[in-house]
Amino acid sequence: MISVSEALDLIKTHASQLPSVKSLLRDSYGCYLAEEILAPISLPSFRQSAMDGYAFRKGEIVELEVIGECKAGDATEFEIQENQAVRIFTGARVPDQADTVIMQEHVEVNGGKISIQKMPEKSTNVREVGEQIQAGDQVLPAGTRINESIIGFLTSFGITEVLVISKPKITLIVTGNELQEAGSPLRPGSIYESNAIMLESALKSRGFDSVQLLKVVDDLEATKRTIAYGLESDLLLISGGISVGDYDFVKEALQANGVQEIFYKINQKPGKPLWFGKSDKTLVFALPGNPASSLTCFLIYALSALKIMSGNPDYDLNFQTGVLKHRTFNKFGKTLFILGTEKNGQLEIYPKQASSMLISYALGNALVLVPAEKEILEPGESVLFLPINRS
Repeated sequence: MISVSEALDLIKTHASQLPSVKSLLRDSYGCYLAEEILAPISLPSFRQSAMDGYAFRKGEIVELEVIGECKAGDATEFEIQENQAVRIFTGARVPDQADTVIMQEHVEVNGGKISIQKMPEKSTNVREVGEQIQAGDQVLPAGTRINESIIGFLTSFGITEVLVISKPKITLIVTGNELQEAGSPLRPGSIYESNAIMLESALKSRGFDSVQLLKVVDDLEATKRTIAYGLESDLLLISGGISVGDYDFVKEALQANGVQEIFYKINQKPGKPLWFGKSDKTLVFALPGNPASSLTCFLIYALSALKIMSGNPDYDLNFQTGVLKHRTFNKFGKTLFILGTEKNGQLEIYPKQASSMLISYALGNALVLVPAEKEILEPGESVLFLPINRS
């Protein structure tokens, strides 16, 4: 049995970034860039008007003749004299001979002429070429996560494809004869299966959309076949069947499929019977079957591996520091992951903490870490917690 820190280190050692792939920009949301992007053009690529108004050559003359109009998309050039102006609209190209745009609110229009009521400074309301970024400059570094604003920004350069790190293909296997799907009256001795939808939701909410769900009964041969199929994925998650009961066949089935065991069992509560291994191309996490244990192991361990695989540079756990409101005991000599509520740095621990219970997960917003060596934590003592269930 190993410690939490040892388990995390082993995961970092064996998890690796997936290959890069060309992706349509419109399909790349949530992916991480595999290379830096340089600006193919300057933005703006021509001098633009920042206002609706009039483009002119700034001087001493305040009465100007309007000789034409420039709207967005026009490419017409004008020969503008010092006593002339061009009607112009926001985003339109500023004629080469004009150096200033005056807001329409600051002129008085009289037929085909304008009278300047408030003279602007030279270059006012003119967006210069490359004001946002110059051609050849770095737009984004490798490792950047693509979001909606980045998609919009890159499109403004005319970019339609980007090189990104592949997103992991994931198979989720759920085991157990006692499991019954929700939606029908509960049979005697059965429980409604919740781990599949819980873990699938946890994956998809974090951008991991390629999830294949498989279910298998507690049978060795069936478990072997299902695991063999799941090993075609980049990451295999197995829920249940990893303990040492007479009908827990997952460990034996993994060994039969040639999956290398890297560690089994962690000195923690809940989630002690976590199994981690790998085959040639697949990382495997066999999670405990109890719901709270399963979710804890996913959040602490499997999610870190998925981040590394998908190119997320921020794969370390985002623990924060809070202060306990009540005395907390650790009678087990294990690292505890317990649920609570954090508000303004104050942590209140829920009384119901069990590997089979999801009620505290459903209500809480903090997963608190209690070190194995700490037997008693006093009120006001600082502890680490992982924010959960937050938008």
